[in-house]
Amino acid sequence: MGIMRQKPLLALAVGLLALFGATTSEAFTACQVTDTGGIDDNSFNQTAWKGVLDAQEAFGIEGRFLESQAETDYDANINSLIGGACDVIFTIGFLLGDATEKAARANPDQPFSIVDFAYDPEIPNVLGQVYATDEAAFLAGYLAAGMTETKILGTFGGINIPPVTIFMDGFVRGANHWNAEKGDTVTVLGWDLESREGLFTNNFDNLDDGRAFAQNLYDEGADIVLPVAGPVGLGSATLADELGTEKLKIIGVDADLFFTDSERQHVYLTSIMKRMDSTVAQVIEKTMKGEFAGGLLVGTLENGGVGIAPFHDMDSIVPDDLKAELQALQAGIIDGRISVSD
Repeated sequence: MGIMRQKPLLALAVGLLALFGATTSEAFTACQVTDTGGIDDNSFNQTAWKGVLDAQEAFGIEGRFLESQAETDYDANINSLIGGACDVIFTIGFLLGDATEKAARANPDQPFSIVDFAYDPEIPNVLGQVYATDEAAFLAGYLAAGMTETKILGTFGGINIPPVTIFMDGFVRGANHWNAEKGDTVTVLGWDLESREGLFTNNFDNLDDGRAFAQNLYDEGADIVLPVAGPVGLGSATLADELGTEKLKIIGVDADLFFTDSERQHVYLTSIMKRMDSTVAQVIEKTMKGEFAGGLLVGTLENGGVGIAPFHDMDSIVPDDLKAELQALQAGIIDGRISVSD
């Protein structure tokens, strides 16, 4: 399935960085500060760190990370990395937005790159990495609408903020596109496009909430649920594991959860992926080449920065005609024939 495979952005970076001598890579250190989810969160902290590890293996750089146990750690962790030890500092997630801005303005010669956040106006020494996840979520919504038996889908988020709701927007619009194309009546519970209101756990770390929210959606008839709440979604996966995938399937976010949640990998129909590993590797490449600049790096379907994961164990139950429609849908989004947003 071509739609499920990502473009080899890292391979391109490897080829470009092969132009550099060993001295440059040996002297280069990339550092990361996580949010409270930790480095092994099965989500975007872990995926971003994979970009550093990939660069470490391919380019011979050094990599360091600091985990934040609480939000009060953000300033201290960032500041402890400043002083010449890090050629670029990656901060992970919107919750580090204020701390990153404060440190960047106080240290204008230190390159920063923040994942899943950007600034307006731009900060000259901060490169924001953002992702058009609504493009991939649109595909997932169309897929889920084509796979549901109950004609009811569900979604919930961690906090009602744009990096979360962009997934929910795309998912609902994808399901609506299925309805328009097929004359169907699939409903998505948990998010209203017009009112911008829906279901939110108001945290990103309580697995019990993930289980409870998925249970409520299941009780209302949903047989496929999209949790957009980082590790909270693992609680939803546990419920699906107990109920059985014939009753409840889960769509993962950020990473391919078939791999990162290996104990429950069979419950995932697909995952909406932010290829943070690829964009982090690109930022490392730019910085090593002396081409770092503040601003914005956007991951899209076209450049492989977002996508949906392979169906893995569920591949055999996804009809071939639906797979073909997803291929065509992706092509239409890339060339602009199909709009995923207002």
